Amino acid sequence: MSNNARAILMMILAVFCFTSMDATAKSVALETNTVMALWARYAGQALLVIVLVLPRIRSVAQTHYPVMQFLRSAFLLTATASFFYGLTRNGLAENTAIMDVNPVLVTLGAAIFLGEKLGPRRIAGIVAAMIGAMIIIRPGSSVFSLDAIFPLIAAFAYAGYSLTTRYVGSREDPWTSLFYAALLGALVITVLLPGHWQTPSLGVLLKMVLIAGLGTIAQLMMIRSLAIGEAAMLAPFAYVGLINATFWGIVAYGEYPDTWTICGALVIVVAGVYVWHRETRGAIPALPAEAKTPPEGL
Repeated sequence: MSNNARAILMMILAVFCFTSMDATAKSVALETNTVMALWARYAGQALLVIVLVLPRIRSVAQTHYPVMQFLRSAFLLTATASFFYGLTRNGLAENTAIMDVNPVLVTLGAAIFLGEKLGPRRIAGIVAAMIGAMIIIRPGSSVFSLDAIFPLIAAFAYAGYSLTTRYVGSREDPWTSLFYAALLGALVITVLLPGHWQTPSLGVLLKMVLIAGLGTIAQLMMIRSLAIGEAAMLAPFAYVGLINATFWGIVAYGEYPDTWTICGALVIVVAGVYVWHRETRGAIPALPAEAKTPPEGL
């Protein structure tokens, strides 16, 4: 498989794990509170990563980009906190749809800060997927309430996370990026936890463990995806999460999509398949990420 094809597959897997984690986090947040769900997300991931890399913890903790790793972690924590709180105020599919403006931000940011090209195929895929998201959101509908500000903040923050992750690329050990992404969030949320602690039931505890596992897998897959594939090319595949979020909304919360949501989802799927086809057909394996050094100044 070409680098682009592998990057796309890993991105789809990452998005699937992320949206499954979101559905689980919504349940935990509704049964306890958002801080409990966030703590499971970050403390659980930090513990899991430390256990997995314990034999080489010193080398994993060494980073060539301390400032970038801090920015990545801060962006991700802001995105997760805003999105998780939005889950308690909006439906799962609606919350995900609003956040799905972030691929547009990623594509524009990649062109401005990373010097990536914006070819007509990529622009067409982004625009089509965005139209699909707008069909679902339907500007002027009740989805656009004050509660929509939380997934919108998450979209901007997550775009920042994606761009800084792409900047670091494969020049940093993926486990190093995974370690720092979890560490800052774990420290910050642990400080806030005493004021929000609620003793979890066995069912909630199992869900918290699941959040940690899904979050860790999703992060690792996304880091590897962005290390070998361009951010602008991968951006449309973030919309696959909307399909998965709709599925979990039906199964877990009885949130059935209406006709507009189904139509928008179909547009998004077609856009993703089109980009996949055009990027992987007869593709020449991309140069390693080390050879694609982006300009300074991000």
